[in-house]
Amino acid sequence: MNRQVKLISVAAGLCLAVALAFTLAAANTSATASLTPGRAQLTSAGALAFGPDGVLFVGDSVGGQVVALDTNDHTAPSSDPKINVQGIDSKIAAVVGVAPDQVVINDMKVNPISKNLYLSASRGKGPDAMPLIVRVNAAGDVSLLSLDNIPHSSVSLSDAPKPDTSARQNPRMMTITDMNYVNGNLMVAGLSNEEWSSALRSIPFPFKTAEEGATLQIWHASHGRYETQSPVRTFVPYTIEGQQYVLAAYTCTPLVKIPVSDLKPGAKVKGVTIADLGSGNQPLDMVPYKKNGHDYILVANTSLGVLKLKADSLESYKPIDSPTVTDVAGVPYDSLSNLQNVRQLAQLDNSNAVILAGRSGPLNIQTIALP
Repeated sequence: MNRQVKLISVAAGLCLAVALAFTLAAANTSATASLTPGRAQLTSAGALAFGPDGVLFVGDSVGGQVVALDTNDHTAPSSDPKINVQGIDSKIAAVVGVAPDQVVINDMKVNPISKNLYLSASRGKGPDAMPLIVRVNAAGDVSLLSLDNIPHSSVSLSDAPKPDTSARQNPRMMTITDMNYVNGNLMVAGLSNEEWSSALRSIPFPFKTAEEGATLQIWHASHGRYETQSPVRTFVPYTIEGQQYVLAAYTCTPLVKIPVSDLKPGAKVKGVTIADLGSGNQPLDMVPYKKNGHDYILVANTSLGVLKLKADSLESYKPIDSPTVTDVAGVPYDSLSNLQNVRQLAQLDNSNAVILAGRSGPLNIQTIALP
């Protein structure tokens, strides 16, 4: 009897060891293992986000899809890099053989492993523009990420809005406005084909299918009404008192917190507006960071320059649910007058960010210390 018990214990131990081995193997599997070599079919290249192992997610609003690309860019730098490039639009134009005014840069992100910079862009303008993915290293070298034979995968968005070229803004072009990879899921903001068309989707990676997103309602203080049709323009995942939120910024410029736990497929979710940053502008990018023991969020936008929000106690701000008198309310901020004409903002490391800046002349990339 004792021998039988011993055999059962040994067998159970072997099963446990095998299960543990399989678990470890699954955990150690590279995120690129699910990607298949071939031509990546991109119709447009907009919002970017990085996932594990240097996987780059590209939002293709025109195609109603997200494409994951293996950048094969997995080597950490030997020193802390600084990326500074004058006339990046001219450099890209020279690579693809067009005039600089025929290059449109749509988004910018830093590979967290290599610290190389990636830009989504287009060669030309209008419906026939060619999507481009551009890599810039610390030396300022510019190269194209070839899409001809690259390990990749894609997922179609089942709730993408239909094109409407007669609309003031074609909703299809705003299918994907921003993306972030969070805990094994790609979060995708933009417009959907639902009654509440502002959507946040959570898509597991590796890709299989994309369920319909949660749709959002917010109070827009500058407009004095609840809105469900305006898309999130930029967002970041953020923890407040131990709870995971999305901090989302909208045009004209409410800052809204949305509990991640509420973002279930098909759910209608009411966000809580905690700041009104001013009307007449569009937010572009947000970078949260810590400095000298305090929390801050940088917000780049089209009209107000770069704003530095004081984010130590976001839980303490009461919901804004009525028109604001001064057009500014809630979370306090400083306007950074030394940062002008910023078009893109991305975090480089814990101490530095990268900006793309310029108005009518050349576009320049510059590394700045987080203020």
